[in-house]
Amino acid sequence: MENIIVTEYSEEMQQSYMDYSMSVITSRAIPDIRDGLKPVQRRVLYDMSELRLLSDRPHRKSARIVGDTMGKYHPHGDSSIYETLVVLTQTWKKSMPLIDGHGNFGSIEGDGAAAMRYTEAKLMKFTEEVYLKDLDKTVNFVSNYDETEKEPEVLPVRIPNILINGAEGIAVGMSTSIAPHNLSEVCDVCIAYVKNRDISLKKLMEIMPGPDFPTGGIIANKKDLYDIYESGSGKLKIRGRIEMELGRKKADKDKLIITEIPYTMVGSGINKFLQDIANLVETRKLPEVVDISNQSDKNGTRIVLELRKDADIDRIKNVLYKKTKFEDSLGINMLAIVNSRPETLGLKNILSHFLEFQYTNNTNKYNILLAKELEKKEIQEGLIKASDCIDLIIAILRGAKTLNQAKLCLTKGDTKDIKFR
Repeated sequence: MENIIVTEYSEEMQQSYMDYSMSVITSRAIPDIRDGLKPVQRRVLYDMSELRLLSDRPHRKSARIVGDTMGKYHPHGDSSIYETLVVLTQTWKKSMPLIDGHGNFGSIEGDGAAAMRYTEAKLMKFTEEVYLKDLDKTVNFVSNYDETEKEPEVLPVRIPNILINGAEGIAVGMSTSIAPHNLSEVCDVCIAYVKNRDISLKKLMEIMPGPDFPTGGIIANKKDLYDIYESGSGKLKIRGRIEMELGRKKADKDKLIITEIPYTMVGSGINKFLQDIANLVETRKLPEVVDISNQSDKNGTRIVLELRKDADIDRIKNVLYKKTKFEDSLGINMLAIVNSRPETLGLKNILSHFLEFQYTNNTNKYNILLAKELEKKEIQEGLIKASDCIDLIIAILRGAKTLNQAKLCLTKGDTKDIKFR
C-alpha cells in the first residue's frame, strides 16, 4: 500500500540542506571543543595507535595507515586522510606535531609531500602520553560508519589542543580559524584557571599574552587581543621579523635579514613574497635593494636583502609592510563543536569546557579502576575465608563427582551427592 506524503518542495529542500550542512559542520570541518580535533584527525591517530605505530617502533608506510583508516573509520577518500597525516607532521603548521614523519612531507615554501607510497610515519611520544593514554578507561566508543568497528567519540587529550595547535576549517555557512599558542603558557593558564575560576581575562593574558605561531612573527595590534579572547573573533595583524646586518668589510654590503615570517605566508606565500619584492625593485619602488636571496634551510627561515650604501632602512620596512604580505591579517573565529552544536567561544569558555572534559574523563577512569579493585577485593576475601577452612574445601573437591557439584557445595552449601571420606 502506497504512503504518499504531501509536502512543500521549498520546505523539503530547506530541511535537507540544513541536515547536510549540520553533518558537514559536526562530522567533517569543525573541531570538537573537548579534544580540539576534527573527526579525520582523530581517526588517523586512533588507527595508528591500533596499528601499534608507537614512538619506539619502526615507521610504517603512510599508504598502509591511509588504507586502514579509510577502510575502518573514514570512508571519504584517501586524499583527505593523507593530507591530514601530512599536516600533523609539519612543524611549520603545528606548534606540537603529533606524527613523526619519515621522508618528504613538504616544506614551508609550499613544496608538496611525496606520494603516500614513498613516505612513512609513526606516533610521537608526546601524542602517546597526552592524546591516547587511558583511551580504554576514559571516553565513550561509538560504532563506525558500517557498524563493524568501534571508534572513540573523542580522544582523552590532557591539554587544550584546540589552543595549542589551533584549527582551520570551512564548513557550510561558517568557518573556524584558531591560532596556535605556546604549550607552556597554555598549561600555566589552565593551572591558574583551576586555582581560581573567577580569574579575570586580563590576569589570564598576563600568563598567555597571545598566540605563538610556529613561524614566529610579531603581532602588530596587541591592543585588540583582549577583545578577541573575550568574544572569540577578530583580526590579527602579523608582521615578519627583520634584522639589520652591517657589512664587516668595506666591500661588504649592508643586509636586511628576514628570520621570521607571518603565519599566513606558510605554503606558496614565500615564493609570492620574493616575487613581490623583485617586482618592487624592478619598478623602482625599492631601488635600495640590489639582491634578493632565500637562504632558508632546516634550521629556519633566512631571506637576505642586500642594500645599497646609505639605504633608508625605515622606508624599506614600510614599503615591505604596505606592498607585500610581510604584514598580513589573520581572521580569528574560535568556533568549535560544543554538545553537538557549533559555538563561538572566548578564552575562558574554552578553558571551562576543557576542564569539564578532564573532570568527566578522570571520573570515568577512576570508576573503572574502582570497579576492578572491588572485583579483586571480592576474590581476595574469598581466598582468605577459604584458607581458614582449607581442609573442608579439599574434602568437598575430592568428594564431588562433577565440577558443578563442587561449585554448588562451596557457594550455596548444598552437600547433596557429596561423599565425604
